Amino acid sequence: MDTTSQQSFPKLDFTTFILSVSSASFMALQGEGTGKPDLLLARQNIDLLELMHEKTRGNLNPEESKLLEQLLFEVRIKFVEAQGRT
Repeated sequence: MDTTSQQSFPKLDFTTFILSVSSASFMALQGEGTGKPDLLLARQNIDLLELMHEKTRGNLNPEESKLLEQLLFEVRIKFVEAQGRT
């Protein structure tokens, strides 16, 4: 990878990672690209967030922990709503 590519992306940290995973889940639930929700892809990303929540318990700072819990809550609600529409 050249240095130009490395400079165009922000440093990856835990917050960026969980925001990325949750965004992928929200996009799948909205049907980005297809117009139809992809519940399997959304569920996979929710499972990944749940795994991170379980495996990082006690190792996150308060802001990270609160963000992860809030994202999990929001994406789970959207998932249930999307299930009801399909």
